[in-house]
Amino acid sequence: MDRPFDAFRALADRRGRPGGRLVEALAQAASETLSGPEAWAPEIARRFGLPAAAGLGPASFYADLATGHGRRHVRVCTATACFAAQGNRHLPEIERALGIESGEPTPEASVQPVRCLGYCYAGPACLDGATPCSGPSVAEQVAGRVRPYAPPIPVADVTGEPVVLAGIVAGQPAWRSWVETVGRRTPEQIASQVAVSGLRGRGGAGFPVAGKWAAAGRSPDTVVVANGDEGDPGSYADRLLMEEDPGRVLEGLALACLACGARRGVVLVRSEYPRALARMRAALAQAYEDGHLGTRVHGSDVDLDVEVVSGAGSYVSGEETALIAGLEGGRGCARARPPYPTGKGLWDAPTVVNNVETLAAVPWIVRHGGHAYARRGTPSETGTKLVCLSERFARPGCYEVELGTPLRRIVTELGGGLRDGARLAVLQVGGPLGGFLPEDELDVPLSEAALGRLGAALGHAGLVAVDHRPAPEDVLRHVWGFAAAESCGACSPCRVGSRRGLELATAGGPPGEAYARMLELMSRASLCAFGRRVPAAVRSLARAYGDRLRGWGG
Repeated sequence: MDRPFDAFRALADRRGRPGGRLVEALAQAASETLSGPEAWAPEIARRFGLPAAAGLGPASFYADLATGHGRRHVRVCTATACFAAQGNRHLPEIERALGIESGEPTPEASVQPVRCLGYCYAGPACLDGATPCSGPSVAEQVAGRVRPYAPPIPVADVTGEPVVLAGIVAGQPAWRSWVETVGRRTPEQIASQVAVSGLRGRGGAGFPVAGKWAAAGRSPDTVVVANGDEGDPGSYADRLLMEEDPGRVLEGLALACLACGARRGVVLVRSEYPRALARMRAALAQAYEDGHLGTRVHGSDVDLDVEVVSGAGSYVSGEETALIAGLEGGRGCARARPPYPTGKGLWDAPTVVNNVETLAAVPWIVRHGGHAYARRGTPSETGTKLVCLSERFARPGCYEVELGTPLRRIVTELGGGLRDGARLAVLQVGGPLGGFLPEDELDVPLSEAALGRLGAALGHAGLVAVDHRPAPEDVLRHVWGFAAAESCGACSPCRVGSRRGLELATAGGPPGEAYARMLELMSRASLCAFGRRVPAAVRSLARAYGDRLRGWGG
């Protein structure tokens, strides 16, 4: 099935496909002005030979571009982990420290609420320019009364032999599997080992990796994209990998390209991770210098080029069709499928999109064999998973565990329960679209199937603990607020439903029958998983709180 004709996309194709360069130019212009996109985006588009709408479209869509910037720009996290830490009280405290409000920038400073900066283990957090600040004193840090504080991510392997954390925990250097493989093994051999391993995507969808690679048909025009647009509040695994072991991410991408017959790879890093972006770019330059990338790699007949690009601030743009739209310079909205990206993706080339954590597992599989990986985890969901614990835990951090590990063990033994003797009210699993569980339902294996039976989802496997301080109604409004703010607006069920859900949750009172019909419509008719999963997350929250949110599950 062909994609519907897109006039802007066709014109951009004739103008040399300036997508990444266009967004970079828009981002540079946005960072230097208080004005809205209508004042400067049309001129940027004209420089690329494009109509004004081609600039206004992305500039008005992405949060980083649509927000006015003062000389000092502070991005404040208001996602679930920071909400659970202080009820988002840190946002008005930071506004008072700077003497401005969100959405009202001055030449001196501006404040932009964002959803997840990857400091869920130490929240609440903000980025003061590129300087991270975190913890209870975050507002005082912004005010200059306390030095900026951003501790490193606590990390541990509990499997006995790390896969994804092999470099960070065990000190195993990257690129060994690549050097041993390129020019010595065929693409079919690599794909076969990954197929035997049973590896599934770690970004939330859980699709078999080898199946996705095969769907691209090994065309030399194939593009493989490492999706580092980790946006699930509560997860910071991708930030950890891109900052602390970027070579392994690139190595996994290179192996995926080889297996797919691709000669081009792209790494997309979310703009909220400036250090990760810098580390990935430095690692890419080193990889070229060491001969891992380029022409006739290590004397083989393999040619492979990779680039690292930055996102511009959008949760939904982590969805693969929305991500591709963004790489082409458009609004990061989900596209109807079919056609699927593996058939027609980036500029109609076969495109494989794999999550960063997924790719970081590939070097271990290629080196040790698919059967060794398949023996770990469960028979139906093999391997290991990075699990991130939020600030409310006594021992927050990123842990590599085997799939099937009891959730209660992760919460009580690894996480040490909640800090300061607090009691768990609900546990958010797998991000805002994952779901919520009450304390008495934690005796469940960490697996997609087991969590799905309880109305939750594995997702990125971020675990955000919410204690009894926030009122259930406030948590409900937080979930609907996230949905309304991050819906891309491409389809009516999600665009209208998320806003209406927020209105009803804000008004309070019983939601009524129309609310239940709205949830059903969103879950059935939304264009992508975002809109379809919001009702499931809301229902799981209502179920977890029981009588305290009666009726809100629809």
